[in-house]
Amino acid sequence: MLTQLAQAVYVVAAVLFILSLAGLSKQTSARRGVTLGMVGMALALVATIMLAADQSQRPVGVTISLIVVVLLIGAAVGAWRARSVEMTQMPELIAILHSFVGLAAVAVGFDSFLTERVHAGYGGSVHLVEVFLGVLIGAVTFTGSIVAFLKLSARMRSAPLTLPGRNWLNLGALVASAGLLVWFVVAPAQGLVALGVMTVIALLLGFHMVAAIGGGDMPVVVSMLNSYSGWAAAAAGFMLGNDLLIVTGALVGSSGAILSYIMCKAMNRSFVSVILGGFGSDGGAVAAGPAAEQGEHREILADGVADLLRGARSVVITPGYGMAVAKAQYPVAELVSRLRAAGVDVRFGVHPVAGRLPGHMNVLLAEAKVPYDIVLEMDEVNDDFERTDVVLVIGANDTVNPAALEDPSSPIAGMPVLEVWHAKQVIVFKRSMATGYAGVQNPLFFRENTHMLFGDAKDQVEKIVQAL
Repeated sequence: MLTQLAQAVYVVAAVLFILSLAGLSKQTSARRGVTLGMVGMALALVATIMLAADQSQRPVGVTISLIVVVLLIGAAVGAWRARSVEMTQMPELIAILHSFVGLAAVAVGFDSFLTERVHAGYGGSVHLVEVFLGVLIGAVTFTGSIVAFLKLSARMRSAPLTLPGRNWLNLGALVASAGLLVWFVVAPAQGLVALGVMTVIALLLGFHMVAAIGGGDMPVVVSMLNSYSGWAAAAAGFMLGNDLLIVTGALVGSSGAILSYIMCKAMNRSFVSVILGGFGSDGGAVAAGPAAEQGEHREILADGVADLLRGARSVVITPGYGMAVAKAQYPVAELVSRLRAAGVDVRFGVHPVAGRLPGHMNVLLAEAKVPYDIVLEMDEVNDDFERTDVVLVIGANDTVNPAALEDPSSPIAGMPVLEVWHAKQVIVFKRSMATGYAGVQNPLFFRENTHMLFGDAKDQVEKIVQAL
């Protein structure tokens, strides 16, 4: 009885998860989408407890107590991290959370194989393939996510690790894994050895795949690992015979893959090479050697920017990760409010990889109560720069770099960027003349219509607001 009720609740939870994703597609419905997802997860947890209590050979009270204890520990750790983490640390937090999904898939795979071996033979060839693939994807996700976390949190160099013949190393690891799969299915009695060797290879493969990707491409890596974690969860669902876990994993895996594809288009990367972890040196490499000087830059002070804004009719703000680091979104929102009150047409132009996480800038601006309707995507605003009086580039660098379109030898060549240099005046907020995260010099800084405003972005925006 409890099993049938739990399966019915699983169906409701799956529908809520789908509605949650639909709600997250728009900023105006995102809150509803998150709420539906939370309700669906709560129902899924209750159903899982019911299912475990009905199928467990232990007393019901013991089973429920064990699950509740684990849930309380996880909830306490999760709540602590969620409350203590800075918004700028969100990308690395998500990366490390992906590693937990991968590790769980590995643990479930080994447990499923050992359990079937003891109680019911080996579960058949299909089950063995499910176990093998689940452990493989989970192990790659685990170490790959850890490397992404280390790079995003600056605990590891962002430059790509370029070992000799690295693509052959990846291919060799996959071929070896395929051979081990055949051994695992044909001779399950020695399956634990094959599974263990494959796990070690997969752990090394995950490390090498992400280590070979440059820091400038980390936003794509995060979405890619999100997809991997979903497929790992789906594989765990097949091993456990849990329909909801299969549905949830498929939703996460497919949505992560779609997001990776969108991000690849935004960065002019090959989707296939991303999935294989093979684009670190051709597109994501940090430029070698010192950045070449391209002329003299012109500086401006906050009062001068205020004077330009007073005479402007159209202003576009292009935020980047530097705005997040400086926590400048609140004074920026106040600046926008004052300019709009004075009749100035103010909009935001957000590059798909403006932060180190897809949608990072949109969340920051929404947090500061910036109206949704003036936050535009790159494609929506790029054609309007020629008719824009002033562009404020706040903490962005690589996403506004004309070298992507004008220098075929640039590491970011071909990457679609915000073409801010077409505006009448461009003000770049930066702490120094240092290169961006991709390590590429930006010719925008030396253009005749560009002025540099040096200093902390939050402080400088507050000075501009005060001057206005």
